Amino acid sequence: MNTLNTISPLDGRYANSVNDLSVYFSEMALMQYRLKVEVEYLIALGNEKSIKDLPAFPKDEQTRLRKIYQNFNLTGAEKIKEIEATINHDVKAVEYYIQSKVKKALHPWIHFALTSEDVNNLSYTLMWRDGLKQVYLSTLQSVNKELKKLARKYKNASMLALTHGQPATPTTFGKELAVFCARLGRQIDQIKSHSFLGKFGGATGTWSAHMAAYPKTNWTRFAERFIKSLGLTPNLITTQIEPHDSAAESYHQVVRVNSILTDLCRDMWAYISRGILGQKKVAGEVGSSTMPHKINPIQFENAEGNMGIANALLNHLAVKLPISRMQRDLTDSTTLRNQGVALGHSYLALKNIKKGLSRITINKVTMANELDNHWEVLAEAVQTILRKSGKQDAYEQLKTLTRGQSINAVSMAEFVAGLKISEDDKQTLLSLSPESYVGIAPKLVDLI
Repeated sequence: MNTLNTISPLDGRYANSVNDLSVYFSEMALMQYRLKVEVEYLIALGNEKSIKDLPAFPKDEQTRLRKIYQNFNLTGAEKIKEIEATINHDVKAVEYYIQSKVKKALHPWIHFALTSEDVNNLSYTLMWRDGLKQVYLSTLQSVNKELKKLARKYKNASMLALTHGQPATPTTFGKELAVFCARLGRQIDQIKSHSFLGKFGGATGTWSAHMAAYPKTNWTRFAERFIKSLGLTPNLITTQIEPHDSAAESYHQVVRVNSILTDLCRDMWAYISRGILGQKKVAGEVGSSTMPHKINPIQFENAEGNMGIANALLNHLAVKLPISRMQRDLTDSTTLRNQGVALGHSYLALKNIKKGLSRITINKVTMANELDNHWEVLAEAVQTILRKSGKQDAYEQLKTLTRGQSINAVSMAEFVAGLKISEDDKQTLLSLSPESYVGIAPKLVDLI
């Protein structure tokens, strides 16, 4: 399909940016994961010693069977769609496709005693886990690495802080970036260590069909081994569906990442608007259709928009999927198909943030001027020294001097000179400037 004809911008305008995810979340990818589950289950049945009717597959036959999903291509995907068009069932179409690839004696053992959800829950979970950890996570880590590099580079770059949008105790640009590094680091650790659940217990999670056929087989042990072989954690007590709780937890991890990065994007946007940050020029780029001087912070704006879309989808997935009427309804089926869309918007946002960060420069002159225009921020230091000296009205003195007033180096020095405090404390205050009043901000960067 021509990308100009697509409905979704992920498949059109942004197709090249998110193409890495298509091998995990496309319709063809879903078919391939379903094939993997079905084929591996067939091999596992053969390895189950209590099932005498299906001998174990020799190594070369196992290899041949695995090639059904390992060598799966567009031609195979189109064949499955042809089957589905006739029978109107996507999982059954995969079963029939496998039948076309193996001898007839094996046909009864494909999808043996299973419900579609046994295959689907494992497939969708593997898709999400693999796309998340193979593509998304590495890009998230690279964004955090870039933030760390910038934090260390600018750890001594003093800047005026704003709380409630008003001048506040100065900080450094590097320290503010380090805050985001630390926040992202926690989420990265949780994503890396998260355990995904899977079920394999039949039509209502009771292994009834399995037990009817082979009552002496330990089916819960079989399911445990099989689910673990796929790299998932067994959930043995379920209805027809795996309840999606572990998937919802994972979606919320990405939601938190997006919230943290939205916070970053808005701060970067504000810093650029204030003029304390600049952006490198890109040859040939146009910033505005009518204002040629502009270099807009479009990467951070694009990222913010995409993370908003992603979080709307992820929050819906996380809230909706754990809810299923009685032993199951089908609302999860169409909903789950959008998990790749949600991760796609999140991934696109990461790429834009990385581009945005690569263009950042600091404007030392503007930073210094901002600080020099707000000597009132030293009021905190002065009143704290006064408190140390036992002055009961310390806060009130500084409030009278500074609240809503324009203070400069001269007026601050005059005020300090008249204070009845020790000479050491007085010299400490006189040596301060808004630029130097950053506490241990540079050292905090070294903690990330």
